[in-house]
Amino acid sequence: MNPSKKQNLLLVVLIIFYTVGLIGLHTSSRLSFLALTPFNLILSFACLYLSYKDYSLRKHIDILLIAVAGFTIEWIGVHTSLLFGHYQYGTFLGYKVGGIPLTIALNWVLLTFTSTAIVNKWQIPLILKALIAGALMTGLDWFIEPVAIRSGFWSWQNNIIPIYNYICWMAFSSVFCYWVLSRKTVETNKVSVGLYLILVIFFAILNR
Repeated sequence: MNPSKKQNLLLVVLIIFYTVGLIGLHTSSRLSFLALTPFNLILSFACLYLSYKDYSLRKHIDILLIAVAGFTIEWIGVHTSLLFGHYQYGTFLGYKVGGIPLTIALNWVLLTFTSTAIVNKWQIPLILKALIAGALMTGLDWFIEPVAIRSGFWSWQNNIIPIYNYICWMAFSSVFCYWVLSRKTVETNKVSVGLYLILVIFFAILNR
């Protein structure tokens, strides 16, 4: 299939799926739709992955590194509260290892590669690209947090989201983004950029 047509098809799949999800989350079947969250993350990653032209070992190494690093910092955060703050994961994000849903690793990959896709082709210094992409990731987390808490994805001590959470997000996001941008494993296409915008719109609507 022509790469452009394939990307169009994948983007349509994502738009349909997230639209159905939005509708479902506003019905009496809300809990059933929340239970589909792990599938949602897997589908989103699959669409992003299939949209790529480059399937080099280098790219696969970076995907694995971001997944492992993301999972590791979440483990440290949950078990020591040294990162992000005092929080625990709920049940809707799927199978856990050490109290951390495996899908969280996938989420770090998704957000890293979609945020960097936006700035990837900008003619600005690499460090500035990474900081802007990190800010985009942190901004998306800001949209996600209230929805995630209401949906039981995770919970914060005293139901207060600490500023420290966003400081950690900005720091780690910028480092992850710098890494993939410097190694040129980021691809900017309709799906990688479109998925980020879909996520922003999706969580902005849920926050209303």
